[in-house]
Amino acid sequence: MTGDEYNGTPRVSLYNVDKLIDETRRLAVEYRKATGKTLGGVSGEIANYDAARLLDLELAGQNVGGYDAIGKSGARQGQRIQIKGRAILEDGKSGQRIGQLKTGQDWDLVVLVLMDESLEPVEMYEAEREELENALEQSGGGKKNKRGAMSVAKFKIVSRLVWSRDQGLIEDEVWDNQAAP
Repeated sequence: MTGDEYNGTPRVSLYNVDKLIDETRRLAVEYRKATGKTLGGVSGEIANYDAARLLDLELAGQNVGGYDAIGKSGARQGQRIQIKGRAILEDGKSGQRIGQLKTGQDWDLVVLVLMDESLEPVEMYEAEREELENALEQSGGGKKNKRGAMSVAKFKIVSRLVWSRDQGLIEDEVWDNQAAP
């Protein structure tokens, strides 16, 4: 991707993409308030944009299988990353699940972007492929696990917090994913 593209699409400037994402957030929130339904796919695109911007990732093109971005620097440099987004709403159900992990395709990490009711990022968690595959295996191997489905709570247990609204980027922190939340 060049500096003149976003997700494989030409653009005039980063400023215009920022404005478009902000307007998309606003419209998606208004739509949910008016209809009680979410706009499909919008939270995923917003999550991709926010993860790329805040974690220094380069978004992959439209037809890249298995991952959404590649790390540009630090420990993520060169890593192929799936990005999952989930809006945690006050009136939302407990037991929310992340989108299906593409277990049959090439990727190294998964980043989960948790957003508030305004689709603004609150926290981002990161987990390595091996950890996620082990967690899916240990969960009993039911139909949902075979398809790469996992709850947000389970993902948070096997991952590490890499960004939060309060702290910003969290790097090189020693963490224990077995500690009680």
